[in-house]
Amino acid sequence: MIISSQTINLADIAGHYDELDSFYREIWGEHVHHGLWKTPHETSEEAAVNLVELVAEQGEISTGDRVLDIGSGYGASARLFARKFGAYVTAITISRAQCDYARALDPGTNPEYVLGDWLTTEFLPESFDVAVAIESSEHILDTREFFRRAFAVMAPGGRLVICSWLAGENINAWQTRWLLEPICREGRIPQLLTAPELIAQAENAGLVSNICRDLTNKVWRTWSIVVCRLFRHLSSNASYRAFLFDGRRRNRVFALTVCRLWVAVRTGAMQYGLFRFTKGAR
Repeated sequence: MIISSQTINLADIAGHYDELDSFYREIWGEHVHHGLWKTPHETSEEAAVNLVELVAEQGEISTGDRVLDIGSGYGASARLFARKFGAYVTAITISRAQCDYARALDPGTNPEYVLGDWLTTEFLPESFDVAVAIESSEHILDTREFFRRAFAVMAPGGRLVICSWLAGENINAWQTRWLLEPICREGRIPQLLTAPELIAQAENAGLVSNICRDLTNKVWRTWSIVVCRLFRHLSSNASYRAFLFDGRRRNRVFALTVCRLWVAVRTGAMQYGLFRFTKGAR
């Protein structure tokens, strides 16, 4: 486990996404997560949808399922679960900017967008058939509590699908010092688990591990695309340069973090995994 050298609180995480809101939407789009390339010819937008559809497949999401999207960002995944798969979706995020955007774009009742902290927002016990966390468990302050609460809200036979950034299992000192720890600190990630550590915490909460897939080789192109888009915007958009050199901006360092992430993935210091857990037997 890699732990940030600076204490990270909920306001830090929410502030990261609120302050970088326009940059995330311009560089990543509505899907603030990796893309999954099935072929070399897909666009980044198609690859992002591929990842969400894989999550839906692993979660066996179907018509009428009650789905909880933990750390839902701008709600793009939640909308796909609702519209393509016929699920009833509750989407929760701690970012007011993300929640406001999702509600303005989609003012209906499905998905339902909730502004709140997953660790403190109360949901009825056993009220969801499927829970998903696409690149959000990394930001949870207490991952043990994350899994305990997931277990509590899942119905018997329920499925939890997680896509997560991971620390490599055989990293060296320079990768920790110059890549992973700064990524945690600058990216507002309290701790970065390895795949076995993540599975162990889920199992300790009572969940059964079904699937662990290393998707690193299918998603790594995301960071090459993000780095290129970032530098293209920096060279052509004065507002990007103004933000980068404004000392009052707490999250301007994320431009450097993006480069660290590219190196971390390319050197094996960071991996990317998909996990499926169940609550008892179906």
